[in-house]
Amino acid sequence: MPEIATIVGARPQFIKCAPVSRKLRKYFNEIIIHTGQHYDKNMSESFFRELSIPEPDYNLGVGSANHGEQTAKMLIAIEKILIDLKPDIVLIYGDTNSTIASALAASKLHIPVAHVEAGLRSFNRKMPEEINRIVSDKLSKYLFVPTQTAVNNLSKEGQTDGVYNVGDVMFDSFLFNLNQIKADEVLKKFQLDSNEFILVTIHRPQNTDNPTILKTLISTLENLNELILLPIHPRTRNLMRKFNIAVNSNNLKLIEPVLYQEMIVLEKHARAIITDSGGVQKEAFFARVPCLVIRGETEWVELVENGWAHLIGNNFELIPKKLRGLRSFDYNQDEVFGDGNASGKIAEILKTDFL
Repeated sequence: MPEIATIVGARPQFIKCAPVSRKLRKYFNEIIIHTGQHYDKNMSESFFRELSIPEPDYNLGVGSANHGEQTAKMLIAIEKILIDLKPDIVLIYGDTNSTIASALAASKLHIPVAHVEAGLRSFNRKMPEEINRIVSDKLSKYLFVPTQTAVNNLSKEGQTDGVYNVGDVMFDSFLFNLNQIKADEVLKKFQLDSNEFILVTIHRPQNTDNPTILKTLISTLENLNELILLPIHPRTRNLMRKFNIAVNSNNLKLIEPVLYQEMIVLEKHARAIITDSGGVQKEAFFARVPCLVIRGETEWVELVENGWAHLIGNNFELIPKKLRGLRSFDYNQDEVFGDGNASGKIAEILKTDFL
């Protein structure tokens, strides 16, 4: 049986990995390498258990560091493992430092790389994720893209070979996991009523690293006349402490990071979502809940083009007005992110080449 090394390191990658791993293991001996980029228990260990992902065969425990140092540590450790394993293929996900380190290590050892969620572009090279995407795509033999827009992006960059529009594996995961948990139990746990709260996530540097911006955002949320639920990212929590930003309003409820299945229930039952996360933007779309994106650009341009997501950047003063005007509507999501079987298509394509 051919061997595939799956390399992950951050929460979104665990979510994407789960449905793909279930399909791959029918045809491949899968070795999972966890870089340890996300090391907080609520951001890492719990996801493997909840999503029924096999325990990692390797955990590099790299942890947090500056981009160069973190990527270098991963590159050194991954290279050693790949030299020992000699897998037939390396599978990478998304746009993190774990992604680019894996692509570099594998390609220099002449091991084919398959990139799940290839072809995304924000066209903002100040974002480290954008650099990670571009380089990882250039080094990959198999480019599994989630949308036609991603196909077009790669084509404009001269990449047409090995590009497969399979749909979005996060859609697979969303559909599967929504049926695995009782929504009423989650709402009761957090003392919420359906459609009576706004869900917020904040973690990107453009919203957190500048104390003035972060203080303004938190203050804006506090002054909204609605219940705001904010599962606090460890990075955001630490910066709030560093900048002495306290929450002084009863309507803004900070909670610890939640399990993935709990998160998709919260998304499904929120009145609206405010986020700087690419994954949460899509999950809002899957859940049919309108979304405000506190970024100046998005990789998921389809969401903005169809009016489902609204870009507001750091213009936080627009949030109250935008929230009043948000509405839900029906749509055919199959036309955008596939049919919910992206994972099966990936497994079949790789099986054809390696079996």
